[in-house]
Amino acid sequence: MTLQRGADVGLRALLTLIFVAAGGAKLLGVSMMVDIFETIGWGQWFRYVTALVELGAAALLWVPGLNVLGAALLLATMLCGALFHLLILGPSAVPALILAAFCAAVIYVQRAQIEPLAARFMARS
Repeated sequence: MTLQRGADVGLRALLTLIFVAAGGAKLLGVSMMVDIFETIGWGQWFRYVTALVELGAAALLWVPGLNVLGAALLLATMLCGALFHLLILGPSAVPALILAAFCAAVIYVQRAQIEPLAARFMARS
């Protein structure tokens, strides 16, 4: 296993553990998660949607040919999370930005998947 492949698998494993835990906490209604989404002010439906995106994207990290899609969904989720922290929640967006960087690293390593994946989606429209 090359260093790049090992780093890719390690990052995907780390992201999977983090996002399964975070998504599970949201679905289970852990009070901290409920409070965060209450502070955001969009209603608890947004907590459920976020949880499903996190869990689904974490699963996609392990589907051959769709790893980059899972990482891109998680990257978008973390960038939105960072914005919510900066604009509404405080105190720090740093954890979300670190996770976004990890997602970007997976996208970079799996960048060969982008063109075929985009072609598949474009062929359907």
